[in-house]
Amino acid sequence: MEAYLILSDGTTFRGSAIGAVKEVISEVVFNTSMTGYQEVLTDPSYAGQAVTMTYPLIGNYGICREDMESYRAWPDAFLVRELTQVPGNWRAENTIQNFLTQQGIPGIAGLDTRALTRHLRSSGTMNGCITTKWYTGIEKEKLLEKIRSYSVRGVVKRTTAAGILHPEPEEKDAVRSEGGREAQKLSSGRVTARCEKKFRVALLDVGAKKSIQNALMQLGCDVTVYPSDTAPERILADRPDGILISNGPGDPKEDPALIRNVRVLGDAGVPVFAICLGHQLMALAMGADTFRLKYGHRGGNHPVKDLQTGRVYITSQNHGYAVDPDSMDPAVAREAFRNVNDGTNEGWRYLDRPVMTVQFHPEASPGPRDSGYLFKNFIEMMEEKHA
Repeated sequence: MEAYLILSDGTTFRGSAIGAVKEVISEVVFNTSMTGYQEVLTDPSYAGQAVTMTYPLIGNYGICREDMESYRAWPDAFLVRELTQVPGNWRAENTIQNFLTQQGIPGIAGLDTRALTRHLRSSGTMNGCITTKWYTGIEKEKLLEKIRSYSVRGVVKRTTAAGILHPEPEEKDAVRSEGGREAQKLSSGRVTARCEKKFRVALLDVGAKKSIQNALMQLGCDVTVYPSDTAPERILADRPDGILISNGPGDPKEDPALIRNVRVLGDAGVPVFAICLGHQLMALAMGADTFRLKYGHRGGNHPVKDLQTGRVYITSQNHGYAVDPDSMDPAVAREAFRNVNDGTNEGWRYLDRPVMTVQFHPEASPGPRDSGYLFKNFIEMMEEKHA
């Protein structure tokens, strides 16, 4: 069955329908990772988006439950050049075709993803419609009006935990919500290093990947997950040794109440580590501003420079917004990391409080683990607080 991607500027791409057969309008983005399509599909940060994979062959190692970053897939649609129907991996429990169908996610294979990516890079991220219907004339004009009016809204509330969770190092059911309660399997992975003290970490879930939780537990932390709308007083009442504000989807300015809550957490004197959306929320809470990138950073090959040491790390990233470094009061924070490709801000060290934030994903999954040491730095912040 033929399928079409119709962009908001009228540009149309053609391919074959995969996954669920339905029509959706979404924000079309691209990811440059060569591997890790399963982690991309199950990353809550992609809620409200149609993901284009630039690597030409997708699905060759199938779907394995252990590698999922969430209990379900979150993108609105999945766009690929070539889809492998028979995975060559003994761990595979499913194919992408079956997985997309089961998850109710439509997609297109046989798409010219190179041409699409070049178009998005030159014109910027734009909305599009994934459909099996061929539109012409007035009908297409009406569709284009709907496409242009689409905006990604309410995705943090869609992806956050449904209640306070206390996952254990062994597998344990957890809950996420989207119009009801769903079960999510969380696995801590293997513990490779531990701190001497078992620190209690509050993880504010604004669309968290499972790997963030796992990285903390691998270091011996006792993690409690809190929904995004949890009052900061409720979190602080549990007397955490540290607070981690997670990655997540959408525009960081969408929820002023969440920004105010993050400000309270940042003022509490408790060590805070914020990642991706958490990094943006903390900057907004401290008086800085954010802006939308032309086509975002999504992939596992983004070079980031540590401005203190001069060392460059290759990082995993997934974001469409960035913090404006000129808007940050230099008396409040020092820029810690910068993107080598376009010079955008990638992290802050706050000067009058134990808070550090990064735009990239130190837990990787997928991507390089060069910056995983930042979790140990977070441990050291908590150790200094209790020294």
